[in-house]
Amino acid sequence: MRTTDIKITLRGPWPRLPFEKMKCAALGGRYELSLVICGDSLARRLNKKHRRKTYAANVLSFPLSRTEGEMFLNARASAREAHTYGVSVRARLALLFVHGLLHLKGLPHGRTMEREEARILHAFDL
Repeated sequence: MRTTDIKITLRGPWPRLPFEKMKCAALGGRYELSLVICGDSLARRLNKKHRRKTYAANVLSFPLSRTEGEMFLNARASAREAHTYGVSVRARLALLFVHGLLHLKGLPHGRTMEREEARILHAFDL
């Protein structure tokens, strides 16, 4: 049974990541996740609608219940940020994906989240 549905709304090649396995490491195998890999336009609209912010967020996570949620991962913002931080696009996408997963788990920003991000990324050699 697949527990992660992935929709890509962009054209062009993007780095592949083990999304399902990473999701399982962060949230468990039974968690149902809908992942949309999008661009700035959709990320900006959703951020404005749900958070009243006018910028294109790099990742948005929406818990629907204790065992399911939605995530919008902005690949365009990830690519820009990768360039800014001097890391690969794949590494930046992975970090933002894990970051969004941990928000779905209920973690706020801080040291605990940073430790969990590092643990999961290290487990996948990212």
